Amino acid sequence: MAMAILICCSAFFSASEAALFSLRPKDRWALKTGNRSQQTAIALLADPERLLTAILFWNLVINITYFSLACIAGLRVERNPRSGETGALALTFGALLLLIIMSEMVPKSLGVVSARWLTGLVGLPVAGAVRIVDPLMPVLQLVNLLSRRLIWPRFQPEQYLEVSDLERAIRLSTTDAQLVEQEQAVLQNIVALSELRVDESMRPRLQLRSYRPPVALSDLEGKLTPSGYLLITEPDSDSIAGAIHLASLSEVPQEHLEHLSEPVIYVPWFNTVADTLQQMKTRDREVAAIVNEFGETIGIITFEDILERIFTFDPTHSTRLINRQAIRETGPNEWHVTGMTSLRRLARFFQVELPNSKSVTVAGMTQEALERLPVKGDQFQWGPFRFDVIEVPERGLMTVRLRRNSGG
Repeated sequence: MAMAILICCSAFFSASEAALFSLRPKDRWALKTGNRSQQTAIALLADPERLLTAILFWNLVINITYFSLACIAGLRVERNPRSGETGALALTFGALLLLIIMSEMVPKSLGVVSARWLTGLVGLPVAGAVRIVDPLMPVLQLVNLLSRRLIWPRFQPEQYLEVSDLERAIRLSTTDAQLVEQEQAVLQNIVALSELRVDESMRPRLQLRSYRPPVALSDLEGKLTPSGYLLITEPDSDSIAGAIHLASLSEVPQEHLEHLSEPVIYVPWFNTVADTLQQMKTRDREVAAIVNEFGETIGIITFEDILERIFTFDPTHSTRLINRQAIRETGPNEWHVTGMTSLRRLARFFQVELPNSKSVTVAGMTQEALERLPVKGDQFQWGPFRFDVIEVPERGLMTVRLRRNSGG
């Protein structure tokens, strides 16, 4: 009976450890405003070293007590003429196997799978167990520190890696020239995220399909949205409030799809893609809504969009979103350019210095130069180029014809 109780106690601490340390950032945000037990558990995670030390201490005490009782039981079985040493070995092995399965494997698996649910159950009991151990905490932390100093006396934190260090590591890691070129391209794309603004990489609002709740499956008309996400707006406005990654759903209800949505984060138009990615990872969000200086949503950027920009050999906004080349030569001294092409790419492609502009795309610059929304047939001069607006579809995927001035 005592051994069974100890196995349950060990299973409790193993499941608690797995559940508490498996919580994702969005789970922690949600549990902060939960019941008392949930809030207590989140407060414990503010000092993870103290929490983990206490849990491991209790598990160690319980397991030592369990094996002590198992040894006593084994000695009694060994003295029994009917069982002898064979029975004692079988009892010892069975006790060890039972402890591994029932107090380690099963509870930890349950803790990982049902982290949020278990956190609400174990918060208060674990907090009590931690407080009991608190008087011993200085001694336990000292033992932990001394063990690190004795086992890894020369352990030093890794120095900050520079881009050149990463490039050298890639170059030395393989002799495949093509693979080196691809890895260097990925590295350059990662570094470029720190300079690239989100309004240069976002999916413009005109290309998005959003739905006001309640949302039914029939509203999608059997088609995936262009972004792969079902965008849910506020009930009383067009501001995007949530998103559902449709490809990740195993079952899709017929009604009230908005209940499956996860909140989006909001970032200003001048934010960098690198900073936006960091915010998305910190808050465990897959979609960021881009807002302008008036607080209006002008587009979104998804986690998949950023990954595609990183791992595409030569990423262009037009190719990714509308499967069209950003700049396409159509004749002598003539090119077709999509409206979402960034001015940075335009300057790099033609190796020219462009005039200063508040906009970052050709479409924005066109509106700025015309001082109104463009229509087919508009012509204007800007920098070393002459622009002719040749296409302005309803969805806003504008195309212009570009000619370079003589001597420009």
